[in-house]
Amino acid sequence: MFFVSIMGNGVILYVIHRDHKLHQPMFLLLTTLAITDIFFSLSTSPSVLSIFLFHHHNIRSQLCLLQMCFIQLLSISESSLLAAMAYDRYVAICHPLRYTAILTNSAVAKAILVSGLRGTLFLPAIISLQFLPYCKGNVLSHSYCLHQDVMKLACDGTNTFNIVYGFATILGTTSVDIVFIVITYILIIKVVSHVASKMEQYKLFNTCVSHLCAVFMFYIPMMALSVVHRFQVKAPSGFTNFISNSYIFVPPMINPIIYSIKNRQIRESFRETF
Repeated sequence: MFFVSIMGNGVILYVIHRDHKLHQPMFLLLTTLAITDIFFSLSTSPSVLSIFLFHHHNIRSQLCLLQMCFIQLLSISESSLLAAMAYDRYVAICHPLRYTAILTNSAVAKAILVSGLRGTLFLPAIISLQFLPYCKGNVLSHSYCLHQDVMKLACDGTNTFNIVYGFATILGTTSVDIVFIVITYILIIKVVSHVASKMEQYKLFNTCVSHLCAVFMFYIPMMALSVVHRFQVKAPSGFTNFISNSYIFVPPMINPIIYSIKNRQIRESFRETF
């Protein structure tokens, strides 16, 4: 899965870079998503692979802190990119004649910059973890360092800032992105439902399939992990491990495959390139 993630996203980047017809807002966002997925795999897979391949179950605290920084930074950035891609689909379907005027390259570049800056909002919560006293052991639940998982090991009453700030940041970033994506697709469905031809409706919805798959594969494991940790839900360890590993492996692996299969322009460019 790690190999497919790196190769798949690498091929997507190579194809978009070579084909000048793909230098459009949608594919600029897809390029940034592919780069984010590559860094996501590179930052999480070493510790996972060391456990499963070499049975090395230890990680230094500073490396754990660094891994958490990357995971939260890239997760919030990817969430922001998915919201921006939802807006791209909304403009393309609901305002096609104004698409090039609304989604200029400079507007897309600003959206990409904002997505990266939003990811840094979570860093104070993670950095504060190194100053907390830990009295509940040092055994983590997952094969990589997750903020909620490490936070639970701190002594009671010492991590109030971490809990409040982390929860507020999630509400102000990922939760807002989810609501924005839902509203965007409600507006898309409303517009498409007024199209007379069933074939036209199918074609319009078909342009959203790749993005919807990416949204579901990213948010479902993320929300499941948040529920398990933040609300102390008692779930079987096998289920928790499946969800946690799906969160870091499945989206980076499946995204390039879906976009290669479902996007006609990517398919054509792929055939021309190779």
